[in-house]
Amino acid sequence: MICRPTFVQIWKRKAVEQYSATPYLATLVNCMAWVLYGLPIVHPNSLLVVTVNGAGTVIEFLYIIVFIIYSDKKKRVKVILIVVVELIFIAALATMVLNLAHTTKKRSAIVGFICIFFNIAMYASPLSVMKMIITTKSVEYMPFFVSLTSFINGLAWTCYALISFDPFLLIPNGLGSLFALAQLTLYAVFYKSTKRQIAAREGKSELPLAQVLVNEDSKRAATAPLNGSASETNRA
Repeated sequence: MICRPTFVQIWKRKAVEQYSATPYLATLVNCMAWVLYGLPIVHPNSLLVVTVNGAGTVIEFLYIIVFIIYSDKKKRVKVILIVVVELIFIAALATMVLNLAHTTKKRSAIVGFICIFFNIAMYASPLSVMKMIITTKSVEYMPFFVSLTSFINGLAWTCYALISFDPFLLIPNGLGSLFALAQLTLYAVFYKSTKRQIAAREGKSELPLAQVLVNEDSKRAATAPLNGSASETNRA
């Protein structure tokens, strides 16, 4: 993963504004599920799956902490509750799988099917703002680098799944690549209109000062002849 510019903006502005926590929450539970899948007692010979998703879990926790710090109270409580639910779910899943399924084949199948669901949800999560994007014709709050890295990540894991022929990796990452491509297509379609809206908004924020200066100049120009006439009258 790379450091997402979205969180640099949030940190600079000290507010999450209209950004959604959904992609980061979906990625967190997805990474935790894949860590469980890659454990030797669940799916042997999956060191790469464990290490990559273990690092992803740590990074997503850091992102969500930043999101929580700069959210309003209502959004902060909601995000914290979802994280707690995700942790409880993964802990319960691990406990049940390790105690009820007694072979790695069964454990891999159970956790693998759940990972497919979470992986697809992770790739599709940025599309949660799709209605807002189409309505406003703006992709300002659908981070570009989230979609780009999702696309690259999906392709990489799809290639890896083809080499090792792991259907639990192949299906969600293949579909995820398509979801990410749809996000990039949305971004390309509404990129120019987004730039125009941002430029117009920034222009409006500067407009009052310009109007004040113009109005002051107009008043001076309008009162100058009157002042001149008054001076002539006084001399007379």
